[in-house]
Parts: sequence; C-alpha cells; structure tokens
Amino acid sequence: MLLAFIKELAAYEKMLEEVVADEATLEEWLFDRQKAEAIFIEEAGKEAGFALFFHNFSTFLGRAGIYLEDLFVKPEYRGKGYGKALLEKLADIAVQRGCGRLEWWCLDRNQPSIDFYLSMGAEPMSDWTVYRIDGSTLKNVRRIFVINMTNKKQDNIQMKNKARLIRTAAGQEPADLVLKNARYVNVFSNEILSGDLAITDGLIAGIGSYHGRKEIDLSGSIVLPGLMDAHIHLESALTMPSEFARAVLPHGTTAVFTDPHEIANVLGTDGIEYMLEATEGLPLDVYFMLPSCVPAAPEDESGARLQAAALAPFYAHPRVKGLAEMMNAHGVVSCDPEILQKLSDCKAYHARTDGHAPGISGKALQAYAAAGIASDHECSTFEEALEKLRSGQYIMIREGTAARNLEALRPLLIEKYIDRILICTDDRHPNDLEEKGHIDYILKQAIAAGTDPCLAVKAATYNTARYFGYRQHGAIAPGYAADLTIIDNFKDFTIQRVYKNGKIVADYGRAIDFPEPVIQDTLSEKAHHTFHVRKMEPEDFIPDRPLAVIGMQNGEITTTDEGTAASADPEQDRLEIAVIERHHNTNHIGLGYMKGYGLKSGAVATSIAHDAHNIIVIGADPKAMADAVNRVIAINGGIVVMDQEKICGEVPLAIAGIMSDEPLKTVSRRLSACKRSARQLGVNRGIDPFMTLSFMALTVIPTLRITTHGIYDVQKQKYLSIFRK
Repeated sequence: MLLAFIKELAAYEKMLEEVVADEATLEEWLFDRQKAEAIFIEEAGKEAGFALFFHNFSTFLGRAGIYLEDLFVKPEYRGKGYGKALLEKLADIAVQRGCGRLEWWCLDRNQPSIDFYLSMGAEPMSDWTVYRIDGSTLKNVRRIFVINMTNKKQDNIQMKNKARLIRTAAGQEPADLVLKNARYVNVFSNEILSGDLAITDGLIAGIGSYHGRKEIDLSGSIVLPGLMDAHIHLESALTMPSEFARAVLPHGTTAVFTDPHEIANVLGTDGIEYMLEATEGLPLDVYFMLPSCVPAAPEDESGARLQAAALAPFYAHPRVKGLAEMMNAHGVVSCDPEILQKLSDCKAYHARTDGHAPGISGKALQAYAAAGIASDHECSTFEEALEKLRSGQYIMIREGTAARNLEALRPLLIEKYIDRILICTDDRHPNDLEEKGHIDYILKQAIAAGTDPCLAVKAATYNTARYFGYRQHGAIAPGYAADLTIIDNFKDFTIQRVYKNGKIVADYGRAIDFPEPVIQDTLSEKAHHTFHVRKMEPEDFIPDRPLAVIGMQNGEITTTDEGTAASADPEQDRLEIAVIERHHNTNHIGLGYMKGYGLKSGAVATSIAHDAHNIIVIGADPKAMADAVNRVIAINGGIVVMDQEKICGEVPLAIAGIMSDEPLKTVSRRLSACKRSARQLGVNRGIDPFMTLSFMALTVIPTLRITTHGIYDVQKQKYLSIFRK
C-alpha cells in the first residue's frame, strides 16, 4: 500500500523514474530499523492519503522535531479536508512526543500545496537553501573520509616501516624474505642482472648479498616485475572479477587497468559502483579508467547515458586513474561541449585520458592529441602507430581475443620506441585465459618472434606503471613493491611463482585462495534484472527492402562495405544480422546483412553487443534467429547457438547480461562447447564466433556497423539503410 502511494505521488510530481524503493527496502527501514513512520487516512475502507515522517533534532531547542518527508492525498479525495487532517494528526503526534517543531519541504512549483500550508499557519523558511549529497557523490565523500583516516593511521606505521626498510637495505637487520641467486630483468638498464632480492614489509629493500628470516634459492629462474595489462574490460572474461583474478595471477599478472564501460552501458553509475566493489581487496591490483563514452555514440540505445557530471565524483576514488578510451573522436575534433567537459574534468584531477581512434590521421589526429588524449590501443598497422607516436601518444600494443595487433606492431618493440610502448589485451575471453594465458602469452609470442626479452618485459611492466602514475611499481629496484613474477626461461615462459607485496599469490599454476569481495545487495539485485524486451517472432526478422551488407575480416574487428542485398543467402555466405533493443522495451529492431561469418544453418545470438549491449543475432533463417533471441531473454542474458529449434550450446550471463556468476572454468567449458557448435554450423575459423560478432554493433570502429536502427557507416557518420521494426 505504501509503495503504491509513493509511486502515485512520484507520478504526480513527474519524478516516477527516480523511484527505486521496493517493498523489501521499505519493510527494512520502516519496520526492522524503525527509521521512519507512516500514517494513512481512509474513506469507506479505502486508502485516501498518507504521510511519511521521521524524527530530526534541533540543536538550538535541544529536543527532537518531526520532519514530514511526504504528504499525499489521491486526486479523487481532494477537497474533503484529508490533507488538513493528516497535518493536524502529525501536529498532535509532535506535541504528544514533546517535539519542538514540525517541518517539511515543498516544491516551488506546487502552488496549491504552498497555499494550503500557508493557510495552516506554516512559515516559509525563505532564508534557507536545501543542500543534498546523494548517490555516488555521497559515497565518494565517505571514501575521502575513510582514506584520510586510513592515511593518518598509516603515517606512523609507514614511518616505522621506512626505517626498517632502510636498515634492511643497509644490512643492519635481516629481511623478511630473500630470493637468493636471482637473475632478474632490470627495466632501467634493459639488461638481465644477478643478485639476492631482499624483501621487507612488501617492498624490495635491496639487491646484492643479503640474508633473511626466510630464504628461497632461485638458481636457474628469472625474476620479472609483476606483469600489467594497460587496458582491459574485465567484463570480457564473462565472469566475476574475483574469478578473473584467479585466472590471471598464475600467469604473472599483478595489476590491470580496466574500463568498466561494458557494465556502465547497462547500469550506468551503478555499474561502475558494482565493479569497484567487486574488485575491492583482491590480491590483484585493479585500477579504473572512467567510461568516457556511454553510450559509445549518440546512435546507440544503451541502458544508460553518463554525462560529465555523473563521472566527476568518481575521480576522488583512490583506484580511479583517469578517463578511459575516448571513442568519440569526431566529438573531440568538432569540440562537442560535453566531450570537452569530460576532458577538462579529467585534467583537473591530473589524471590520464586514454584514446581510441582507429584510422585517425593528419590534422584530425593533431586535434585529437592536442585535446590531451595520451594513448591509443586501436592501431592495426605500424605506419598508423608511428604517426600517433610521433604526435606524442603512447601506443598500447593490443593482442586480445577479437583484435590481434602484435604481429603488425611488434617492430615498435625496439630501443628507439620502447619508452612509449605498453601492452594490453582490451578483451580476453575465459578460454583464451585458460588455454593461452594473459600478458605472459603476449610476451612469449613477441620474444619467440625475435623481440629483446628485456624490452618486451619493460613494455608490460614499468612503462605501464609510469604511464598511469602507479608509483613504485613495475621495476625490481630498492623501494619498489615486491610484485614479482618468476619464470623458468624466456623460451618456455612458464610461470613458477607470483608474489604480490612480497607474499605468494600464485604457486605453479594455482592461485592462492582469497576471500570474495562483498557487493551491496541492491547493486547485485539491479545487475541481475536488466532485460526489458518482448518475445520475438520470425516475422520480426523479415525485411521488405534491400539492405546494406557488412563485410567481416579475419582477425580484425574493422569491417568493409559490401554494397546492398535483397535477401540472405547462406550458400553465398550472406546472412541476416539484427540488433534488438533490450533495456527500455522500445521494440526497436535494426536489420541488415553480413558476409564473412560463414554460418550455414541455424543462428547465433548474444546479449554482449558492444557497447550498448543490446541483443545481436545472426542467422540463416528468421525462425532460428527468433528462437536464439528468445533463449537469450529466457536465461536473462548470455550466448546461444540454435539450429532447427535445438539449443546447440549456451553460456548464461545473468549479471547485466554480460557476465556469469559461475566459476571461470565452468564458463570456459560452456564457451568452448558453444564455439564447437558454431564451427560445426559453418562459422568461419578466422574469427571468434561470439566476440567478433559482438563488435559488429560498435559504432566507433570503421567501416559499417549495425544498431537498433539499421546499418551505420562510421566514417560517413550516417545510416546507409535505416530499417527499424
């Protein structure tokens, strides 16, 4: 009853979209915690109105008061004195309880209520202005307090630890741990040196000849700084960040820099909060770059739109390092005011802004770099990367699941360019993490192709730390964090042990167990309920006119323009592709055609559709497409392979439709089975069946993409065929 009143009041005040309260929340705060009270008025046994109130306190009066949060009478019962009766009852309660006053707020535009309150003898507090902190701003103010208190407590501890570190380095007292006879990569001189590594209080105290309370002989092994991923979307692992940590720690990764724009496109700032909480306290350092483009482009129908004002409070978080990939290069060059505000906010916090501008060149590149965008991970040719490097940008060499640029960009890993080169994956599916590895896999490939091992390691450690201001990390030297990766040799690149702050976090392929981060119930609940879309019918996927054709390319996420077609023809590798809006129940369905996917029968659908994460489906016939999409909806998000009304494989992704709460090994096994099914139905082996498909909706990568409106030309910034059912 109370919730129904609240929603009716919100609708009356044109604020219904702001109501997030539910019955469970009201029950907890009104009955369990007893933080507020409600009274109701009835007519002939039917509820006519309500008032919700709680106690506040006056410092001057020295006693409690009553604050009226809301008073509402249904329209059909107005003019009968019920509002006055509710207010009189509150006055009676206040006097009976010895309260000093009764007060409330009123919207300036609500003149009927203002007139009513004045008639009751209420005085407007015209000299007062109401201020409010809520949402992410409230949480960030609290974070600043916690950080300040923590820093004060740690000051004395750090002073004592500093003295102990110095004494250990000087040989005046034993280290906590000494890694004896170590061969290690020195990222400052780009050479392999030898010595004992003395570790105290999680830091490297010194290198040379040392003794410790515990000593481990590393003869025959090589020690590297902990590996780092300079740009990744953790959501691409399709599982929780804790599972991602368990997967990459045994591969030597000790820090990642993530952009949570996948989940932010579904849940907005709640998505950012979710990922911050899901990564708190992990033995893997997870730093954040704030999503710069949610949605990726104005054409996208995402679950949320994040303006500069929504992002700004997050810069106070200690694990936020800057603004993530600025995908809207067109908006930068054309001086879009909202884009400029985001760039200015980031600069005000002395943080980095990452780039994302495939193919940008000439004066457009100069303008993009002049805006303060410091890096790029979208280079697909050496020439493109060199032009950006010469324009002052750092180049992140990307080798992920869908986009693999190491071969083309490996010539950058030489002494001449190395100080401006970083390593990243961008997106990494769980079976790639399990079967191939993470940053270690990229280094192994680069070294096997002839890259100097020291330079490869430097790009994946110290350069990343320096770029992000990750101080005292990324090197093996006195005073640096003892984040260490121990390998057998550069040829096999087998990870033996991994240390984080001087403690073992992975031992011969097994991550040491750690507690799960705690996520608020309200955030978890929101993340598990993100589908608002009707059931599909085969008729939804039958176009009535010729449509543009997208051309897929092996090993790339860029596409080609293949003209137009009047129908699908699987034998000619021309399939129908569609994107279905699933966040706001708009019933929008964009249609088109695609070449290069290879499917001969059935359909593939997924709720991972970068970056808006609607449902993307490709199929040989409309019935299979409808079946696949409906199965995705039924399992609350995921990847589905269908053929002849049979589910050939599926990966449920119940968290925002893009992540699973199952163990990574389970998700990886499901994903591998799905890939086998897709291959059996004819999907081209030169592409990833699901990740490559998911990028076909990303409207910031050339050439053609598909949205809920139809086929879009990224370079021309216009639709080639608008077909939206």
